Amino acid sequence: METSFFGRLPGYALFRGFTQRLAGGGDQNMWKPALAEIEDALVPAFIVEELDDGRFTVFVPSVPTPFAGAVYILSRERVHLVDIPFTLAIQSVSRWGAGSKELVAAMRGEKLSSRRNAETTA
Repeated sequence: METSFFGRLPGYALFRGFTQRLAGGGDQNMWKPALAEIEDALVPAFIVEELDDGRFTVFVPSVPTPFAGAVYILSRERVHLVDIPFTLAIQSVSRWGAGSKELVAAMRGEKLSSRRNAETTA
């Protein structure tokens, strides 16, 4: 009944997945924290899905409420996964960006390990 009724509401599936992740459940492959390159800035984002061509659909939440925001489809090069818990990323958005240093540090770790892998295979 839930899917047949609420599934028709715009944004319901996205909102449901988001609240499930907040509660500690849901699909672990959805809503992965990331930093997305939008214009000349890095912005906190969440990966919603990966497209067949390798691009990502990302949700960029508004500050301070993570329940509103914008959706972008970005190339893989512009989306940087960050290895932090989902709840920590949400807290950063909810606290007007406080705690963003953990996001950036987690991204730097990804870039360093990618660079090291490239050097060892070369």
